[in-house]
Amino acid sequence: MQSVTIFLDVQNIYYTTKQRYQRNFDYNKFWAQATKNRKVVKAFAYAIARPDEKQKQFQNILRGIGFEIKLKPFIQRSDGSAKGDWDVGITLDVMEYAAESDVVILLSGDGDFDLLVQKVRKNLGKEVEVYGVAGLTAESLIGSASKFIAIGDDLLL
Repeated sequence: MQSVTIFLDVQNIYYTTKQRYQRNFDYNKFWAQATKNRKVVKAFAYAIARPDEKQKQFQNILRGIGFEIKLKPFIQRSDGSAKGDWDVGITLDVMEYAAESDVVILLSGDGDFDLLVQKVRKNLGKEVEVYGVAGLTAESLIGSASKFIAIGDDLLL
């Protein structure tokens, strides 16, 4: 049985599915598909901490599915822009945990992860599956992955 580690870039998946489909990603369907006949070693969801009840309920749903939630504070700048980026944290965790499984699953369309994916494949000899929204996932990330799974109707609410 293959083993997998899962790394979910919550903000990226949320915004790209909303932008493309005006719908939400179905984390339960994803989990069923990605883990079928596989053993989950670790599963992390990276999100921004916001103090509202809806976010807390969402995080509890993810925990119930099997994700460990990692939160970073939401930073509102004085100019009105916001910061809440998990790229470095995701990269560090992938490098730490990738060796523990056969397959790394990354849910993100962010092209900043292309070098990470290349390193995991080349240096660790791991398969890397990337889930992202077609047209909103960086071509460099798609090209770096062992397999790209396009998020479509079958993975949406």
